Amino acid sequence: MVCMGNICRSPTAEAVLKRYIKQQNLKVKVDSAGTLGIHRGNRPDQRSVRVAEQRGYDFSGIKSRPVEDKDFEKFDFILAMDQDNLTELQVKCPAEYQHKLQLILKYGDCDESEVPDPYYGGSKGFDLVLDLIENSMKGLLPAIKRKCY
Repeated sequence: MVCMGNICRSPTAEAVLKRYIKQQNLKVKVDSAGTLGIHRGNRPDQRSVRVAEQRGYDFSGIKSRPVEDKDFEKFDFILAMDQDNLTELQVKCPAEYQHKLQLILKYGDCDESEVPDPYYGGSKGFDLVLDLIENSMKGLLPAIKRKCY
């Protein structure tokens, strides 16, 4: 799960997917990172945490980190929250792993194509982010099962 700073959208997506993976009793490594390392080591934004914890998600152990070269080989799915971050990933990613890069909302059934950055907006933006990420799990979980099992 990848966004710019790895403190709002991608840690939310990590927390959501971890819960869904646990509910399905799957053994899959889930992580998040940012295309920039400016928040390295920081916990997720408290606004994201507050909204997601109200729906039962757990952010234990999640800290910001930048995308690393080894991530492209290590992970089967590298899902960007928006086109800008997808483009950043495409520039960094070796050719043999480009097929792993996608927008997360490709797996959803909503009208949106990108998860908007809520950082500078009001609290409703964090609810929208969570709604969109939850929606994307409808298609992502079956894709993970097909790929990994």
